[in-house]
Amino acid sequence: MRLLKKVLLWGGSVVLVLVLLFVVLVGPWPVYSATNYDRSSYYKKSLADVDSAAQEAHLSQTPGRLQAGWAAREIVPPPGTPLAGYGARNGKSSTGTHDPLFARALVLSDGEDTVALVGADMLLIPPKVAELCAKAVAEKTPLMENDILYHASHTHCGPGGLMEGLMAKSVFGAYRPEMPPLVAKAFSDAIVDAYENMKPASLGQGTVDAAQYIRNRSREARVDSTLNVALIEQEGGARCYMVRFSGHPTMYGSDMLQFSAEYPGAVMRHIEKDTGGKAMYLGGALGSMSTRGGDESGRDERIDAFGSALAQLAEEKANTLTLENKLDITSLSVSVGMPSIQCRPMSPSWRLSPIAARFAGLDGKGHIQLARIGSMMLVGVSFDFSGEVSDDWQAWARSRGYNLWPTSFAPGYCGYLSPDKYYKEEDKEGGLGYEIGLMNWYGPNTEAYFTALFHRAAEDLGPALNNPAPQS
Repeated sequence: MRLLKKVLLWGGSVVLVLVLLFVVLVGPWPVYSATNYDRSSYYKKSLADVDSAAQEAHLSQTPGRLQAGWAAREIVPPPGTPLAGYGARNGKSSTGTHDPLFARALVLSDGEDTVALVGADMLLIPPKVAELCAKAVAEKTPLMENDILYHASHTHCGPGGLMEGLMAKSVFGAYRPEMPPLVAKAFSDAIVDAYENMKPASLGQGTVDAAQYIRNRSREARVDSTLNVALIEQEGGARCYMVRFSGHPTMYGSDMLQFSAEYPGAVMRHIEKDTGGKAMYLGGALGSMSTRGGDESGRDERIDAFGSALAQLAEEKANTLTLENKLDITSLSVSVGMPSIQCRPMSPSWRLSPIAARFAGLDGKGHIQLARIGSMMLVGVSFDFSGEVSDDWQAWARSRGYNLWPTSFAPGYCGYLSPDKYYKEEDKEGGLGYEIGLMNWYGPNTEAYFTALFHRAAEDLGPALNNPAPQS
């Protein structure tokens, strides 16, 4: 009997320890409610870091002659590289290339400040790639980390193997240490080439309402239907077209095992074929935004037709733009602190342990980048950025005289940046669903926090203009 008691006592103790370890390391932990984030130490430090980065820019009412250059480099993943984008692929290796992937760079200077914009046919921009790129660019040009803004098209058929950690493995496949340097070299070579090929240039930019090509896949609510268009023309007539749109590039499903730039690639191919110029695509505010339209029977045909339709809208708008050759340029790119991670995969009331989140590869770091080119403003955050929030940010920017280009996937990935008002919203099955529960990682104040950072960065980099920007 004594032996049985000892066995039960030891067995119960082991079970209790295991349960406690599971709760500490995995969860569930109770969720935290909305807090006064504006009183937090991470918020105050982030504002200070934004202000400090902005001080490196030179605001001028009499900028010098605009200089611009552009270039592209193909990204060629080695055989066997996994694709990035769908967990359902289970890290499968690619079987080839359907259409090529590129890193494209546009470098602009007003004589005092220079900014490099990068657009890549990738799911997102890993921090390691940005770090290696900035280091290589600084060795060959005066450009520093603060001068380079990164953008991904968010194709779900781009190169994988780029990030470490359990979470990254589920969408990028197994980490391959040769991949970050390979991609970073394509980025840096394109930037250096664009910098060295700068010439006197003029720039015009505007917007088109492309509501017929986008929908909200999460709920009956607003969309970011803006198709941003810019035309840059060098002396001598060479042209570069830059476009931004917020429809998720998921026309190919998880069964697609070839690399592809998807519909953003089709947009650029059609613009280049139609105009004889070069094209660059920036993924917009893609959170909860999906494409609409396309009745073609095959996926290739549907993607090509969708790309052609957006290209035509962009080309028509570009033909109406007024080009300017003196535009003040300012920029910043800043890593920022984040609140405690709060991933809620199963219940509105319980979250994963922060230790589990760290083990999964969520490092608790965010990023915001912003550039102003005259009355054109680009802002990027390290999220799948909600089109509904983007719509609000664009309205605020218009009130100050700017046309805003909101983008997702600044270096790093912090899940979804969704409207705070939906934080407790349940879907029809009684759960929080994919966007709000599983992928909204940083709590009920994330929208308010990054909106405040955006406002501060925008105000630091340029005063309100006299005339509100026109709405598309």
